[in-house]
Amino acid sequence: MLEAEKKEAWEWIKSILVAVVLALVIRAFLVEVFLVQGESMLPTLDDRERLIVSKVQYYYREPEIGEIIVFQASDHRDFIKRVIGGPGDEVRIDTDGVYVNGEKLDEPYVLEDARRPFQTVVVPDDALFVLGDNRNNSMDSRHPSVDFVSFDSLKGKAMFVFWPLDRIRLLSHP
Repeated sequence: MLEAEKKEAWEWIKSILVAVVLALVIRAFLVEVFLVQGESMLPTLDDRERLIVSKVQYYYREPEIGEIIVFQASDHRDFIKRVIGGPGDEVRIDTDGVYVNGEKLDEPYVLEDARRPFQTVVVPDDALFVLGDNRNNSMDSRHPSVDFVSFDSLKGKAMFVFWPLDRIRLLSHP
């Protein structure tokens, strides 16, 4: 009987190890859970919502204007913002809206336009210009500590809000 118990214990250990390895691989290469902290993405995302971030898209393409991304802002902090401009784009912010390459963006998701203009910048290669949807309460590419977001710091694309349960929804960009 002792041999059968050892065999069953070994089967349990193998199953647990396989589950742990699979979870690590999924988290490292496919998806990750992210907690929204703060109000910089209002009204699109609320503080304390939890979402699924897909890492797969950016293995084969660059982020598109309007997508919501998660990136590593510092060693201990991730940010979630909306892509406004990509490599080579000229971005300007006026009190009446955001202009990319001279054209005003249609941004129905913005809580309110920026109160202060931001000088024209050209997005460098391998980088993005990002803004929060709550333009007057967001630390984003206008802030020197964030600046342009390098492709190397990207964690993924925000895809799906799953918590709280009464606010489950897919995230899409216009």
